[in-house]
Amino acid sequence: MTQAIKIYDTTLRDGTQGEGVSFTVAGKIRVAEKLDQFGIDYIEGGWPGSNPRDMAFFEEAQKLTLKHAKIAAFGSTRRASLRAEEDPQLQLLLDAKTPVVTIFGKTWLLHVVEILRTTAEENLKMIEDSVRFLTESGREVIYDAEHFFDGFCDNPEYALKTLEAAKRGGAINLTLCDTNGGKLVSEVQDIVSQVVAHFPGTAVGVHCHNDSGLGVAVSLAGVEAGAVLVQGTINGVGERNGNGNLTTIMPNLILKMGQELNCAPNLSKLRDLSLFVDEMANRASDNSAPFVGPAAFAHKGGVHADAAAKVKHSYEHIEPELVGNRTRVLVSDMSGRSSVMMKAKEIGVDLDARSPELKDFLAELKELEFRGYGYEAADASFKLLLNRFLKGKKDEFELIGYRVMVGHQTSLKRTVSEATVKVKIGDEVHHTVAEASGPVGALDDALRKAIAPAFPEIMEVELIDFKVRILDSQHGADAIIRVQIESTDGKEIWGTVGASDNIIEATWEALVDSVEYKILLESEKQA
Repeated sequence: MTQAIKIYDTTLRDGTQGEGVSFTVAGKIRVAEKLDQFGIDYIEGGWPGSNPRDMAFFEEAQKLTLKHAKIAAFGSTRRASLRAEEDPQLQLLLDAKTPVVTIFGKTWLLHVVEILRTTAEENLKMIEDSVRFLTESGREVIYDAEHFFDGFCDNPEYALKTLEAAKRGGAINLTLCDTNGGKLVSEVQDIVSQVVAHFPGTAVGVHCHNDSGLGVAVSLAGVEAGAVLVQGTINGVGERNGNGNLTTIMPNLILKMGQELNCAPNLSKLRDLSLFVDEMANRASDNSAPFVGPAAFAHKGGVHADAAAKVKHSYEHIEPELVGNRTRVLVSDMSGRSSVMMKAKEIGVDLDARSPELKDFLAELKELEFRGYGYEAADASFKLLLNRFLKGKKDEFELIGYRVMVGHQTSLKRTVSEATVKVKIGDEVHHTVAEASGPVGALDDALRKAIAPAFPEIMEVELIDFKVRILDSQHGADAIIRVQIESTDGKEIWGTVGASDNIIEATWEALVDSVEYKILLESEKQA
């Protein structure tokens, strides 16, 4: 029977060393629960004693009832001047009360001599003593051989001796770390093969960084060479350029390499896991992330979209649903009839492919894109455009005019924006005014006040994102500006777009589409 590859997640420890990545204690607990539900084998929670947050996490983690995963505490070997039982850092690892402890030790003689300032022989004793102390204290010990590949290239005989020391101490796994992330695929594969051959019957793992853009590739190469444990992080977060990305490694292992993983039955929840971890880290998701990103199965060019419509796998390497994703069609000035048909179907608009208006609509779409509009992230505006152009659907209200004033009140040390909006709904004219700190908020409030009497549902809408992009900066202040807005009613999220050489006008267009789309949603529910 093939041995299942174990997945060791270090998002909550190594991942937090990445720039801009931070979790609250509650967030770390929620991520641990989510990783357990997904089927991750080991969850590294942090380094006890390094900071109060990690200590608090391990205290809270003791209350968790995990179904599958084992929590691991992370630390280093004893100091050169102390016995293992006297080392306070090793005692803190025991105090964390985790079933698994992962400790790292030095492989590269450069670090032993120049960083630790000790001898090669003492380093071997530090490794063996530390692993044995933790093992005899009832812990499963995973040994991380730091800078292993660099150390092996420098002195392979000594590098293997460090692993032998960890094995004598009782380590259940010898994980080889490409700490600097500088090794190529062929190097990692060759060295892992040699280690596996040197330690028959011993579980070997890999821990790879992404400094050369190869974190995933070298991790997979390690498995091909015989490693049975892979360490990495969700979404590849981590120090410098990040760690091996588990959201890419896991589907490749399962779908491309036929490896057995305990999390394989839950692979369809991979995108959900990816989004959840980003949310807990207060981090924007990578639109282009393999497998889980929104663009992973998006088709923009007309030829691609047409081919994908006929035979999906002609332009998709897997079925998106296997990882919880979906096929998306992007409409732009590159779109052809097939793209528009697919996109219309995706957003629930029935189109007749033989309709003569469709050709005119394509021409209009290309003209709008040329003028600065972009519909790739603005499905709501695209649907409204389709309804207006092909179905002759008119706007629910008519704009008579709007005005925005921005002033600074020196005595109060604040800037205030005031917006007035005048619209016509049926035979009635609604004229409203609103104040806010910024012009977007003032316009949004005034527009809602104006149309809420006729369409109360728009008061459920909330703006959750506002993006401004200058499209032709060489024109300076007269450049075309694209504004994209994301809105939600608590149930759905939609995007709208506006474009103009005036930022307020572009904003107004996106705001109007946002509320028009909410009105459309309500009318479709009632139909």
